[in-house]
Amino acid sequence: MTVDERAEELASDLGVDKEEVKEDLENLVEYSVPIDEAVQSLRRKYGDGGGDSGSTLSKESIDEITTADGNVTVTARVLNVGKRSIRYQGSDQVIYEGVLADESGTIDYTAWQDFGLSPGDTITAGNAGVREWDGSPELNLGESTSVAFEEETLDVPYDVGGEADLVEIETGDRGVDAEVRVAEVERRTIDGRDGETEILSGVLADETAKLPFTDWDPHPEIEEGASVRVENTYVREYRGVPSINVSEFSTVESLSEPVAVSERGTRLSIGDAVEAGGVYDVETVGHVISIRDGSGLVQRCPECGRVIQKGQCRTHGEVDGEDDLRVKAILDDGTGTVTAVLGDELTEQVYGGDLEDARDQAREAMDQTVVADSIRERVVGREYRVRGHLSVDEYGANLDASSFDEVADEPADRAADLLSEVNV
Repeated sequence: MTVDERAEELASDLGVDKEEVKEDLENLVEYSVPIDEAVQSLRRKYGDGGGDSGSTLSKESIDEITTADGNVTVTARVLNVGKRSIRYQGSDQVIYEGVLADESGTIDYTAWQDFGLSPGDTITAGNAGVREWDGSPELNLGESTSVAFEEETLDVPYDVGGEADLVEIETGDRGVDAEVRVAEVERRTIDGRDGETEILSGVLADETAKLPFTDWDPHPEIEEGASVRVENTYVREYRGVPSINVSEFSTVESLSEPVAVSERGTRLSIGDAVEAGGVYDVETVGHVISIRDGSGLVQRCPECGRVIQKGQCRTHGEVDGEDDLRVKAILDDGTGTVTAVLGDELTEQVYGGDLEDARDQAREAMDQTVVADSIRERVVGREYRVRGHLSVDEYGANLDASSFDEVADEPADRAADLLSEVNV
């Protein structure tokens, strides 16, 4: 349904002028407010605080709430509370967000005002709006919402608080607390929403994983090698993986004892890694079953670095390509498949030569595909341990490899090691 159709329907329900409603609705959508949330906002503005039916549904449990609901009343336990600032309708607004739970499940929430929520509270939220977020229902607690604090604590099968190891953190998490070591950090200036802004970015690590981070309000405690406790962070996707965001409302405390850090990547099967939807530093093992087109000797656009076809860049049109080496190897471990993308240095290792060798081979054969054929002969059918950053999108799963090593262990030795682990 278009904005115009939604405006006409809403104006009819509320008995107000369509053009006025349409203008308000278009303004909200222009500021990236989801249309269902915008409709609820306008219902409240024009005196109808309910959902599409104008009524509030009482829900016995969280698992009954669906994206088709308008407004609901539900009793739940507050698992965590995050606080941050967003740009809403052209101005900055502080919001509170986290997760509510009961015995049946969990649901994310966003509170547009400070209701005084704390982790562990049991509340009854009345007239809470429901919107769809990433395909799931989310509660919106706004001006028309009532929040009552219950004396009796609701027992839930979930941990209260935002404490998490890095391996547990997922895109969309809010109010996250973690103890980490700053593995990498750089200070840089970006063109932010309010002009030039100085930020910190880099990598955080603990014993379970590594994740990228951005500190939007640079904290002096965050410096390379430091062990810190960060509280009230939120997680967004960055290049296909979860990224921790530290804001002006986050707290950062230096730790006296160093946080232990694993020197290896998070070890996962290919299936588990793909199911996670993106892992920053993952290590997996699989057999190379094929080499994809676009491997071997390739040409890149000198402007954007993309691989070009027949002298044409998708962005910059006809260009004089620059030679480079790349491999796109499909790995399979029985649980799933992933495309391991090897840059020039790793490609030289598996090819057994450098860029000039590849040019010579292509000139001699008068065909640059012979370079990919040579690589194919060397790697297909062999087993490799690959480490790098995994991203998953509509085009599939890609592992940007930082290491690509053939597994040389004898099967009998590996079986013995596995039995030893099982016995322990």
